[in-house]
Amino acid sequence: MILVTGANGHFGKATVEFLLQKGIPAASIGALVREEAKGAALKARGVTILTGDYNNYASLVSAFAGAEKVLLVSGTELEQRSAQQENVVNAAKAAGVQHLVYTSVERRTDSENSPLSIILSSHFHTEKVIKASGIPYTMLRNNIYLDMLPMFLGQTVLEKGVFFPAGDGAAGFALRSDMAEAAANILAGTGHENKDYHISGPALSFGRIAEILSDISGKKVPYNSPDGETYIKTVVEAGVPALYAGFFAGFGEAIRQGELYPDHTDLPALLGRTPTGAEQYFRQVYGA
Repeated sequence: MILVTGANGHFGKATVEFLLQKGIPAASIGALVREEAKGAALKARGVTILTGDYNNYASLVSAFAGAEKVLLVSGTELEQRSAQQENVVNAAKAAGVQHLVYTSVERRTDSENSPLSIILSSHFHTEKVIKASGIPYTMLRNNIYLDMLPMFLGQTVLEKGVFFPAGDGAAGFALRSDMAEAAANILAGTGHENKDYHISGPALSFGRIAEILSDISGKKVPYNSPDGETYIKTVVEAGVPALYAGFFAGFGEAIRQGELYPDHTDLPALLGRTPTGAEQYFRQVYGA
């Protein structure tokens, strides 16, 4: 059985959908959810619903019984994530899982001084635990979702312009659904054990984003890149919660420093096609 954790979330749900589209029998797919009711839609399609919680090791061991491959979709509780995901890895080992695929994150270095250290530290920890476990693994070093850009840009971007503290830096944004399809291809295929894959789109700067939006809207959309402190102050005054403002500023500084620049990507090869491009995505979002 192929088991997908976080199956009620965007990434997990999309991965299950792609597995079904690729002809994997629904009964051979396990979907891990915290509460069985949350898996009702997948259960109706014949997918095996399993309940488990990253905080509950025993529940994970029980859920993983009989699973050959497991996709560990990274959790969202940053402060608890290292311990939670260590539970998942240990449970997978105890249950005899033969291949563990993990949604990690792209980065240029493993430095604790990274602007994204609060996010990266739990990924570093989880990767080390996975490799130490002896379970054959695949690390998906996912770049930023293209889908996150509207949140970074704000609702008035076409009127007020692109305002983001990334300087001239660029990141390898890629659509979440493309990343999920790549994960499904790995789970459904063979020969991916003990490999780290770089999951990125082409390098894209915020200056280029402003140009694309200008083309789509038919009017000049300027790009203004303030320093991080000015950015946080400005967006908080505009109503963005301080926690989110700091989170966005961290991504901006990481992009400015080149932490998320895609020197190499395995995404086209894993998909067997060209990933969805930024211009195509922006036309879908802003074209109307």
